[in-house]
Amino acid sequence: MERAVFDRMADLGDAHWWFVARRRILASVIERVVRPPKAARILEIGCGTGHNLAMLSRFGDVSATELDDPAREMATARSGRPVARIALPDRGALQNGHYDLIALLDVLEHVSDDAGSLKVIHDLLKPGGAILLTVPANPWMWSAHDEAHHHYRRYRKREIEVFAQDAGLTIQLLSYFNSLLFPLVAAARFAGKIATRESSDDVMPVAPINSLLTGIFGLESYLVGRVQMPIGVSLIGVLRR
Repeated sequence: MERAVFDRMADLGDAHWWFVARRRILASVIERVVRPPKAARILEIGCGTGHNLAMLSRFGDVSATELDDPAREMATARSGRPVARIALPDRGALQNGHYDLIALLDVLEHVSDDAGSLKVIHDLLKPGGAILLTVPANPWMWSAHDEAHHHYRRYRKREIEVFAQDAGLTIQLLSYFNSLLFPLVAAARFAGKIATRESSDDVMPVAPINSLLTGIFGLESYLVGRVQMPIGVSLIGVLRR
């Protein structure tokens, strides 16, 4: 990602509607769908500046990796424990068969060898362990946002199904999300293309709008895993070894 994107993540991760509501949805999916064991061993791969680590810690003992050096330093300071530097599909010193849950949250689209990386992550899981996966959806939505975030791709559901099968993973959940705001986000992306805007769109809205968007997106914490969304900005999956 561009340096400015990491800086915005550090500044906005605790307050921006997308981060706040997304964590609410992820926590709900972990609690209702993943259902990790007590004292679960959890790994977040590509933790960025570390804003998800406190939420994940509610479900077990969390360790993390991050490739970007300044972001890794911020995540280490935030979590109070070292964050490893590992670039997928390399597994570094991570132990095979060690983790009950691996969080791969908007990371796979940054990796050139996405299929190979899922195979590596499969081996890191304990039998019955789960990957909590989120990726951007719909290749036709490609925009300056994806360029600024250094994405290789956006995904179709069928692609995730094929990668999971090839990696020996069983799909427990695969659904679109960020669906309630999909028309608004899609319109904004199209407007950016028409205007030939060349920057990312993840800026902080004014407080009333931020609260409204947090509430709307956050409603999906009750829907994801219960209702199969027909379309959305992103995909969320729970993939089992």
